[in-house]
Order: sequence, then C-alpha cells, then structure tokens
Amino acid sequence: MNAPLSPLSPLSPLTPDAPHAPLSPNALRTVVRELAEQPEQWIHLVRLSTDERWYQRLVAEDDHEVWLISWLPGQSTGFHDHGGSRGAFAVALGELEELSLGGPDQGLLIRRVPAGTARAFGPEYVHDVRNTASGPAVTLHAYSPPLSSMAHYDLRAGGLVRTSEEGPEQW
Repeated sequence: MNAPLSPLSPLSPLTPDAPHAPLSPNALRTVVRELAEQPEQWIHLVRLSTDERWYQRLVAEDDHEVWLISWLPGQSTGFHDHGGSRGAFAVALGELEELSLGGPDQGLLIRRVPAGTARAFGPEYVHDVRNTASGPAVTLHAYSPPLSSMAHYDLRAGGLVRTSEEGPEQW
C-alpha cells in the first residue's frame, strides 16, 4: 500500500509533543480542495481494491495529515468519529454519499457528495461515507490534529451506539 510519495509534500515524522494548534475545518477544506484540483500530484498512487477501501497517507505534519482513499461501489466506512480531530474531505473523482444524524427534528441526513465537492467538520462529528454510485470514487481527507483513534458506531432506533475503537496501529 505504500508507494513512493510524489513531490506533494515530504512525509515528516509526527511529533506528539509538538505544541501546534489544530487547523480549523475551513483550513482543512482548503487543503483537500486544492489537492483534489491537482490530480497530477496523486493520481499515479491510486489503487482499487475489491477487498476493502484502499488508502494511503500522503502528508504527515505535526498539525495535520492528508489521506488519499479509493472507493469501489458498495464500499463504506460505517458510522465513525475522528478521535477528536477536525476534518475535511473532498471528492476528486466519482461520487459518494454521506450519512449523519441531524438534530431531534431532522433524523438521518443523507447528502450526495459529487466530484468537486468538499465537506468539513468539527471534532465531535460522526458520519458514514459510502459509494452508492456505479463507478469508483477517489477522495482526499485531512485531519488536524493527525488521527490518534477512531470509534465505530451502529445506528439503532435510539441513536448511535459505540461498538469499537481503533488506533493508528490498525491503519
């Protein structure tokens, strides 16, 4: 899964005790939107996997990281959080669907996220991203601070129920 990095940005080690303030969701949206508009920087790295979503970290800085992910039809994340990190993702190719819970009067929100669209979110956000289209999709995701954990949830009648947590050693 780890191909040589393009001239995008040198991969630098993450330093957990570095005193960097997290980037805002809007700043992360700018990062992924600009990168999505430069496919020559990452398209040669994309792989399609029928077993599971393929992903590769492109950038690892003290204050943020960027991941490249490919999605075949039917692949999804399931409901998950980002361990307290802020985030954003941009659909560079294809189309995805994002599910999240709105307030008590809104219930389940379903958003179509076509190519050229970027979404940003705060540290408490929980969503499910999936490819319900008939072709593959490619996305860029940025997180600040870099991901340290992700919890997974099941959607039940009473709302979301936390089912598991994973850390970087599973990525």
